[in-house]
Amino acid sequence: MKEPIKWTLNRMPKSEDKQLSVMSLSNVAKARFFHSTFPQYSVTPLAELTGMASYLGLGGLFVKNEAHRFGLNAFKVLGGSFAMGRYIAKEMGRDVSEMSYDYLTSQAFRQEFGHATFFTATDGNHGRGVAWAANKLGQKAVVHMPKGSSKPRFDNIAKEGAQVTIEEVNYDDCVRMAAAEAAQTEHGVIVQDTAWDGYEEIPSWIMQGYGTMAGESADQLRQLGVNRPTHVFVQAGVGSLAGAVVGYYTNLFPEDPPKFIVMEAQAADCLYQGALAGDGRPRSVDGDLKTIMAGLACGEPNTISWDILRNHVSAFVSCPDWVSARGMRMLGVPVKGDPVVISGESGAVGMGLIAALMETDAYRELREAVGLDRYSQVLLFSTEGNTDPLKFRKVLWDGEYATV
Repeated sequence: MKEPIKWTLNRMPKSEDKQLSVMSLSNVAKARFFHSTFPQYSVTPLAELTGMASYLGLGGLFVKNEAHRFGLNAFKVLGGSFAMGRYIAKEMGRDVSEMSYDYLTSQAFRQEFGHATFFTATDGNHGRGVAWAANKLGQKAVVHMPKGSSKPRFDNIAKEGAQVTIEEVNYDDCVRMAAAEAAQTEHGVIVQDTAWDGYEEIPSWIMQGYGTMAGESADQLRQLGVNRPTHVFVQAGVGSLAGAVVGYYTNLFPEDPPKFIVMEAQAADCLYQGALAGDGRPRSVDGDLKTIMAGLACGEPNTISWDILRNHVSAFVSCPDWVSARGMRMLGVPVKGDPVVISGESGAVGMGLIAALMETDAYRELREAVGLDRYSQVLLFSTEGNTDPLKFRKVLWDGEYATV
């Protein structure tokens, strides 16, 4: 018997919403300009799944496909690279708009700035993005991965020249380890997308970097004749991506924002637990956080994002691993005529969830509560491609995590 999806509507008291300005349209515009100066930059595809939308009884279904981002197979590089650019700009007393790729890779920059060492903790995608950006900009990177991290993801980080280890602790303890090492290193800085008291600036910059993906998706929807999505499904680990997407779209449509549904891995559902408690205070989840959704295996929420999410999200959903596996199969073997989207474990949970909501009456209450119907225009984010080939094959070829 498969374990059920858990969910709760957002009944938390509102805060003063001070963090929403982190994702202002002007901040996101700065990030998009920064990324556009990289020669590797191109807008990632937005897959229009017309056949799947019809099959599920939706007006439209759109999937932002981040498997193509900078050749790194995941969206995470957007956050780490922009945070580095903003950190360097601040250290030099300049604006990030002056930090173009050409300048950051120039001899003049090396002489003016010198070197920093960027520390981070990761299950794979974020660390690879930090390592890649550090490599491209002639900086150093030190990356710690939690126990259970996959060899292909380790190898991809090492290929970028970073010092990388797999530790015998969970993700949140890896974050603490990286922060401690950065504090003891000359010109050391931690680049992490989770915020805590006293560490808010860099996580806010990372979120703004993710805004490039959200901004692209809004432009692409308009090009397809969809001025505003009615529903945005976005996955969460610490919640930085979710806060970035929710914050951007709320600022873009302040009078009539989409309905936002935030999804987590059931083994690491700290945001869901906070929403379930209902008092507005964040909650943490500890232990091994064992899930195939490795990118979402985070037990402690980003406090900046939490403030945005508690004010603007309609529902928080805790998803067992079978939801993601089903989504991977549905995107990888689509309805005839729809484009194939190769989506990894953390990228496909939205597809699995929207299918579960629309196909069965088991989740009818949630479907009706958020108003999903044949007029709905739904946006999903496939945040990673096939980043762990062995696991991907087991799910798609061998039917691992079946739904029966």
